[in-house]
Amino acid sequence: MRDICIPIPHFEENQIAEVEVTINGKKQHFNFRVESFLWSLEKTEDGHHDTLDVSEKILSLKNMIETYDKNWELIQIFTPKSDAHFIQVLFRQRTYKEAAVSV
Repeated sequence: MRDICIPIPHFEENQIAEVEVTINGKKQHFNFRVESFLWSLEKTEDGHHDTLDVSEKILSLKNMIETYDKNWELIQIFTPKSDAHFIQVLFRQRTYKEAAVSV
């Protein structure tokens, strides 16, 4: 088993949660961050907002994730409500060893 789901009450967007886990007597420390990305609207040249179609939303989200700080890895994308303007994405901070391997 690689993952454990831990509900964190009142965890707001763009906050960092620090989690310490002890496995076989060895403590490990993890940082998590929830980011909010624009999901439903795109600003046009005249300052108005247009609704994006699903494929445009997905391509936009994909680009935001691909260009995100490489010290953080994607863990989960939360399903937005149908009328949501933002989509929340959970990242975990890479350890020094993981960051060195992924570069």
